[in-house]
Amino acid sequence: MFISVDEIAQTIRMIQEEHLDIRTVTMGINLLDCVRADIKDTCDAVYEKICRKAERLVPECEAIEREMGIPIVNKRISITPAALLVGRSTPEQCVELAKTLEKAAVNTGVNFLGGYSALVHKGYTEADKALIASIPQALMETSRICCSVNVGTTKAGINMDAVRDMGVLIKKAAEMSAETGGSSCARIVVFANAPEDNPFMAGAFHGVGEPECVINVGVSGPGVVKCAIEKVKGEDFTVLAETIKKTAFKITRMGQLVAKEASQRLGAQFGIVDLSLAPTPAVGDSVARIIEEMGVERCGAPGTTAALALLNDAVKKGGVMASSHVGGLSGAFIPVSEDEGMIEAVKTGALCLEKLEAMTCVCSVGLDMIVVPGDVTAATVSGIIADEVAIGMVNNKTTAVRIIPAPGLKEGDVVEFGGLLGSGPVMPVNPYKSDAFIARGGRIPAPIHSLRN
Repeated sequence: MFISVDEIAQTIRMIQEEHLDIRTVTMGINLLDCVRADIKDTCDAVYEKICRKAERLVPECEAIEREMGIPIVNKRISITPAALLVGRSTPEQCVELAKTLEKAAVNTGVNFLGGYSALVHKGYTEADKALIASIPQALMETSRICCSVNVGTTKAGINMDAVRDMGVLIKKAAEMSAETGGSSCARIVVFANAPEDNPFMAGAFHGVGEPECVINVGVSGPGVVKCAIEKVKGEDFTVLAETIKKTAFKITRMGQLVAKEASQRLGAQFGIVDLSLAPTPAVGDSVARIIEEMGVERCGAPGTTAALALLNDAVKKGGVMASSHVGGLSGAFIPVSEDEGMIEAVKTGALCLEKLEAMTCVCSVGLDMIVVPGDVTAATVSGIIADEVAIGMVNNKTTAVRIIPAPGLKEGDVVEFGGLLGSGPVMPVNPYKSDAFIARGGRIPAPIHSLRN
């Protein structure tokens, strides 16, 4: 593939001035062959395989950074959903698996390991129940392990028993990590239509349809997109969309290059490039600021959802033209605590929970890194999850909730998480209850358009 001097100069500028980076190189590892009759033997086999497969992941990524001059911010691992590995284990034994995964993450040097997960959209197995019950304690005893639970799909409907239980578990995880503002909840995601090849945390897991070992790359660049659309101020929406598409194409080509190189060096199959505009707390690296550059005075004002829809679609179209294997969640993330523009919009009152929910109908994933008062009930948390999962189910898209009920804090307070997680302003929640609705249990049936066979 020929790359001109001008393209090289553009890429250097995007890296140095516009926060362009490879957000993550994530190695997915199949662990189904590690299952043994005894959980201790399973843990030993899991540790050995992860360390063997990923021992060169961090060094090789660092070498690519040096040789290509492209920042790779995170190096991560995703594994087969852990509920498929634990058999008839107790929650306490599941925690031992989590601690083994933590040990493997430390040994390989990755910043996160995802896949302490269960897929329960149609119902629980005994292993699912044990693993999900262990999540709060597993998070307390680890710092790099990420959890996800898929509670709904367009084909299956919504498992409302799981939605109810996740509200309780999220509240428990928040209370157990009260000293850090409920920070354990930042490593729990509740999904609808969870993708099997997502390289981003906290929702990454290695699906059962994936190869033995695969490299998935997540690219980001909100700052690059914002700088590009600054140059077409006042132009119509066709010009705006074309500008975003062309910019997304350039970003994705860089991701494709890194993905192929990493796959070759690590002896793993190239999976996908996920072109997601994933913001950080850094000024100039914000999805909210892109929306405002389009002409919306403050993210959350009328027009915000339409602007985000245009952005998400144009990013995907540009990415698809640049790589044969675009996957994961590709589009735009709107996490509140990880986006300085979103944080400011919440603080000024321009952005509320209900508007964020509307935006999730057209964004890449869903309600992400939302901090709510610590006194919200478990049923209210479940109600928020149910609403978001319903959007995913009916619209045949991935949606997710990462919500943090901050113990002892109220609307207007701010929680400092640090690093990529940033700081989270506590958002108000509708005071009216949904306890009786959540208590019904059972399953919400799949929508009529799921009957496609």
